[in-house]
Amino acid sequence: MFILAIETSCDETAVAVVKFQGSGHRILANIVSSQVKIHAKYGGVVPNLASRMHLKNIIPCIIEADRFASRGYQRGRTRKSVRVDPRSYPRLSASTNIDLIAVTIGPGLIPALLIGTNTAKALAYAWDKPIIGVNHIEAHIYANFVGIRRNNADKNAEITLKGSASNRRIDQRRFSGIFPALCLVVSGGHTQLILTKGHGKYKLLGETRDDAVGEAFDKVAKLLNLGYPGGPAIAAKAAKFKIENLKFKIDLPRPMIHSKDFDFSFSGLKTAVLYLVKDGVATFTSRSDRSLKAATPSICASFQQAVIDVLIAKTIRAAKEVKAKTVMLAGGVAANKELRRQFKKAIKEELPNTCYLIPDTQYCTDNAVMVAVAAYYRLLHNKPQTWKDIEANANLRIA
Repeated sequence: MFILAIETSCDETAVAVVKFQGSGHRILANIVSSQVKIHAKYGGVVPNLASRMHLKNIIPCIIEADRFASRGYQRGRTRKSVRVDPRSYPRLSASTNIDLIAVTIGPGLIPALLIGTNTAKALAYAWDKPIIGVNHIEAHIYANFVGIRRNNADKNAEITLKGSASNRRIDQRRFSGIFPALCLVVSGGHTQLILTKGHGKYKLLGETRDDAVGEAFDKVAKLLNLGYPGGPAIAAKAAKFKIENLKFKIDLPRPMIHSKDFDFSFSGLKTAVLYLVKDGVATFTSRSDRSLKAATPSICASFQQAVIDVLIAKTIRAAKEVKAKTVMLAGGVAANKELRRQFKKAIKEELPNTCYLIPDTQYCTDNAVMVAVAAYYRLLHNKPQTWKDIEANANLRIA
């Protein structure tokens, strides 16, 4: 089965072609056009600007994905926009081999979602192909399945679509062995603990009451004049503090770490950093820019560690309560090296008999490969749709 997947939920225009066969899959094309530099001067993503860039890049990305897929080999790259004649896209060479079109329909920025959704619908109509809408959070969860070959113990079978586009039948056998699984989803817009009882079976255990983790990273980086995106900038400064063993040790609060529920809150932590920047601390020699600059690595290290402590504590407690067989990490913030390292250590010490899954860093941030994999597994419990059934939903919930 060949799946063409499209992702435009935020500021990444992503297109992928993935071949599923037997016990595994092969990524034939993985194209991601990033808008980070465009939005950096605004300190965050501007929805309407993101939409215009998606509109500009979506067809070139599809054409480039088709070009790599038609050659039959694996390819992934981050690309800049290129000049391609839009009139060529209905004649894509790989279109006759595509069995299914997958597209992110939400949650996300509605101006951005509409570009990907409507493009996918147009392709499904023009090519007479089935289509399936994918929840963006679900796609992040399935980033953990990218590159994993399913073994016989998992009892996975290849999914095949038979019949016409309007009358499809799915041959399937249930996946087992890793469920129940607990996934911590951490990204710019979401911080959620999701219990996965099986493919398509989700229960939301907790989520942030205010700022998501990625959002908090961006806001703190802005307070410290570190630029956008904030996550990598803060991680780099925190690493510098650890490597050089700098002074200015600062303690920041761990919001809701001892609460009985599994919700999160990072707004107060961000405010604590704001007070440090505004009022100074006892270890500062003055309130000058030089003093703040000297203390920035310490603030970053303390902030990052506070976030990590809360995320790990909540996840470990939830995993024990639900008796999870597997713990997974997903989302853009999952690319943070220190979070990955400490998460792995905590699982090994606190949950030694629990499987630990984490995506490759290139699949933590938004991409279309994870959308294709999520769509493949959704076919275990959902019939494919037609282009008339697909609508973007900025507030789509996973559970």
